[in-house]
Amino acid sequence: MTATNLYSTTPLFNKTLKNRFVLAPLTRGRAGSERVPNQIMGDYYEQRASAGLIITEATHISKEAIGWIDSPGIYNNKQVAGWKAVVDRVHAAQSTIMLQLWHMGRASHSDFHDGDLPLSASAIKIEGDQIHTPYGKKDFEVPREMSIDDIKRTVADYKKAAENAKDAGFDGVEIHAANGYLINQFLDGESNKRTDEYGGSIDNRLRFLKEIVSAIKEVFDAANIGVRISPNGVYNSMGCDDYRELFSELTRYLESEKIGVLHVMDGLAFGFHERGEPMTLGDFRSLFSGKIIGNCGYTFESATSAVATKQADMIAFGRPYITNPDLPQRYKNDWPLTPFDDMSHWYGGGAEGYSDYPAFDNNH
Repeated sequence: MTATNLYSTTPLFNKTLKNRFVLAPLTRGRAGSERVPNQIMGDYYEQRASAGLIITEATHISKEAIGWIDSPGIYNNKQVAGWKAVVDRVHAAQSTIMLQLWHMGRASHSDFHDGDLPLSASAIKIEGDQIHTPYGKKDFEVPREMSIDDIKRTVADYKKAAENAKDAGFDGVEIHAANGYLINQFLDGESNKRTDEYGGSIDNRLRFLKEIVSAIKEVFDAANIGVRISPNGVYNSMGCDDYRELFSELTRYLESEKIGVLHVMDGLAFGFHERGEPMTLGDFRSLFSGKIIGNCGYTFESATSAVATKQADMIAFGRPYITNPDLPQRYKNDWPLTPFDDMSHWYGGGAEGYSDYPAFDNNH
């Protein structure tokens, strides 16, 4: 029996993935002010269909969810049609694609919302960094604590976004519960100081995510749903003392719901809250029998090891995929990688630095 490696096939979403490479969700800001996926976005994803699985860039579930310039949405018919064109091209290129559902919560700004404050679990602002708004770079604001009605409306928005994703032909959806965005703001005890049924205990802090999962399960089979978490992450002022208990209980819940994919930002490349020892893939493998995706700072060697030892089923690559659309072939043939350290075209613009990176030409 041959050893499992990144080039092994694996079942997912009633399909067989051609390899275990995942295109990580990478926010690139190419959808324009109407937030409608377009031709160059289709080019970008089709080129990177070398991955067995593509996870789209984070996509806003509603206008209220917005907080990034020119990022795409999935809340109106034009956006659904735009995404369908992308999905069709990825499927034609023999890959599988899931849509990442995003609400930024307090990581947004009133400049995106006609002067209305962004929403969060509690009225606590993000410390330190600034945000790029349509009117320039500004400090984060103290958000408005969500009412019960706000929460119910947002859960309904997640369900509608999932329905739209299904209409666009996506194979599945990923709930973005990582990196300090809205769901993470409910999970983390530093950003959630509520005294109602959505705050305090771990069970209460998990409630918002559980309601979203339940709503989306009315649209997609549990096996076609993923959840992304960042247990070690400090981005957007995250990190609580009971993170180990929190993310272990979250994983046990996903297992009980038979959720198909757990996407773990286990690497420390984007910072670590240092509240204890980092959580590793092994912490989750013992609790979760579905597919686990490892992510954050993986090299070909560390990714190969994680899959070979069954710590992960797949590995997501982000920055290397920006400039190397044929990344699996580059690694397999030991072809040189196009450097991916020039950030000047990462966020916003047109085709340059986005969909104009060629595959490797072995004849030259």
